[in-house]
Amino acid sequence: MRLVVQKFGGTSVSTPGMRCEVVARVNEALSAGLSSVVVVSAMGRLGEPYATDSLIELSQQQGCDTTPRDLDMLLSCGETISAVITAGVLRAAGIDSVSLTGWQAGIHTDDKFYDAQIVAVEPDRVVRLLEEGKVVVVAGFQGVNEAGDITTLGRGGSDTTAAALGAALAAEVVEIYTDVDGVKTADPRIVPEARTIEIVGHFEVCQMASEGAKVVHPRAVEIAMRSNVPLRVKSTRGGGPGTLIATGRRMGWPMISDGRPVTAVTHVPALAQIQVRPRSGELSTDVELRIFECMAEAGISVDLINVSPVKVGYTVSEKLADRAIATLAQLDLDVSVETGCAKVSVVGLGMRGVPGVMARVARALASAGVRILQTADSHATISCLVRESDMEKAIVALHTQFELAEPAKINNGFHNGRLPPGGR
Repeated sequence: MRLVVQKFGGTSVSTPGMRCEVVARVNEALSAGLSSVVVVSAMGRLGEPYATDSLIELSQQQGCDTTPRDLDMLLSCGETISAVITAGVLRAAGIDSVSLTGWQAGIHTDDKFYDAQIVAVEPDRVVRLLEEGKVVVVAGFQGVNEAGDITTLGRGGSDTTAAALGAALAAEVVEIYTDVDGVKTADPRIVPEARTIEIVGHFEVCQMASEGAKVVHPRAVEIAMRSNVPLRVKSTRGGGPGTLIATGRRMGWPMISDGRPVTAVTHVPALAQIQVRPRSGELSTDVELRIFECMAEAGISVDLINVSPVKVGYTVSEKLADRAIATLAQLDLDVSVETGCAKVSVVGLGMRGVPGVMARVARALASAGVRILQTADSHATISCLVRESDMEKAIVALHTQFELAEPAKINNGFHNGRLPPGGR
C-alpha cells in the first residue's frame, strides 16, 4: 500500500476556510493514488477555546489543583476535538474518513506526563481502516502509557505523532503542513528576504530545530532520520513544493552541497547566562560535577556550557533562572546571572573542516555592533550568546554575511543538488 502521512498544525484546522484547504491537500494525495493518514493538532492558538494553551489556562483558573495525569487528560481533548471535526469535514466533502485518538491509533508512551516519549507504535487498526479505503484522522500529541493513562508528547508533539506513524507504516513521505511554505534560511518575521530551502538532510534540519527553528520538532526529525522516512514541509494553502527533508537516495538525487558553509540562521530568545566561580582558587572537579548535578536534580536543562579551572558558565531558560540560583545557593560559590540574553546560531554541514567560518561570524557581529557574551560549537553549528536586544540585528547580519538570501550557486555541474540535463 502506498501511503502518505499528512500533518496539519493548529492554524491549519482553526477555521472553516483553512479546513477547506485541508480537504484540498487530502484530495491531492488521493488523486495521486496514495492512501492518507491525517494527523491534526488542536485548533488555533491561545485565546481560542480548544487550543492547548487555552486548556492549560483553564486548568489554572479558580486555584485548581490539577495533577500532571489529569492535566494530560484535559490537554488531549484539544486534538481529539480537532480529529473529530476534521474527519467530519472530510466526510462532508465526500471523502470516507474516520477519527482516532492517539491510543486508538496504537501510540504507546512512557510514563512522563506532559512530555512523554513514544516507546512503540502498533498501527494494526490504522492499517485495517486504510485497507477499507478510509482516510484515517489521528489526534496528534497524545498516547497511552502502560497503566492505561492518557499522556501528551510535549510541544510539537503532533509532529512526533506524524513521524512515528510514518515510520511504523513505511510511508512514502510525511508531509508537515504549516503557515509557511517550507523551512526558511531564517525567521521571515525578522529577515523578510529569508529563502525557502528546497532540499536538506535530516541531520541538518534536526540541528536547526534543536537550535531554535520552529518549523519541525527535533524529536520528529530524529524519528524520521532513524527510519529514513522523508519529510516535506509545505504550506497548507498549497502553491509550491516546500522543503524536502531526506537522506541519501531518498532525496531522489545525490546530496550535493551548493558550496556554502551555512544553511540557516536560527535563534532562541529569553535565556539567562549563569556564571559560577570559586570564592578563591580554582574549581575542583567534584565541585564542577556538583554544579551540574544540582541543575539535573532541579529539572533544569543547561546549554552553551563553558567549563574552565576558574569558572563554569552556561545558559538556562530565563523563566528558570530564579530556580537555578536558589538551587546553587547550597554551594559555597559566587554565582552571577545575566538575564535578557538570546542564542543566535549558524547551522550547516558545509562548515565542517572549513577554516574562517568563526572569523566571518565574529566579523558580521562586530560590524553590527553586537557583543558576543559566550560561544559554543559543533561540527555543524556555531552558537553565540548575545543580548536579546541585539538578537534581531545579529540574525540579519549573519544572514547577510553568509549570503543566504541568494539562490544556490552552481557547484561542480550541479544546481541545488539536481542533476543537470543529461547528467549522471
